[in-house]
Amino acid sequence: MTAIDELLADARIPTGPRDGFDVGAALRRLAADAAGVAAKPHPDTVRAAQAGQRLSVVCRWILNKPDAADHVDRLAREPETPADDGHLDVDGALVFACLLYLTDHRESAQFWWQLAAGAGHRAAAYCLHLHHLSLGETREARHWLHEVTDDVVDSEAPDGIFLATLEAVAMYVRRNGSSLTSPPTGGLEMEVDRLATIRTGSCIIVRRPDRRLADRLHDFTRR
Repeated sequence: MTAIDELLADARIPTGPRDGFDVGAALRRLAADAAGVAAKPHPDTVRAAQAGQRLSVVCRWILNKPDAADHVDRLAREPETPADDGHLDVDGALVFACLLYLTDHRESAQFWWQLAAGAGHRAAAYCLHLHHLSLGETREARHWLHEVTDDVVDSEAPDGIFLATLEAVAMYVRRNGSSLTSPPTGGLEMEVDRLATIRTGSCIIVRRPDRRLADRLHDFTRR
């Protein structure tokens, strides 16, 4: 045997089982640990999912308000002017943002919520709170929650009763499932997608609604 053979023999890893090591028990422990991880998601993940569910409930509630289509109609009639010139229908911006969220145009929804919240609409600020919370953006979520709860004086602010009711509805949806959280279908989705294809330069934000979308929304709310 050469010197190299002797070194390799000394370095050989023993392949026999170690005394006292139960392979089956080890595999069972690994399986149990994996099942525990799957059964207990991280609290941040749970909180984000619940925020998304609450936001879907809020958006559907706002979209089905009796005057929702009227506000979007007014927003559609307004000229294409900057948002700070006093011509923005704030309620229309809120409804439009909720429609954008439910039809999976989330970045555009955030933009229109910010316009409404910047004009003092507390319900829009609450939507932004839930939106950022669902994305795991806790700092932004805390900012918008402060905008909701700090010195609440306007009638559009979500009050304690509303928030408690919202949580109860969201819990029901989580446990039982409901069409309440399903997005609008058919014509509304197609109309929003149509607007999304109309680009102004490199802007990816869905432009303000037009009369055609407002008419479809009138039909939707009547149904």
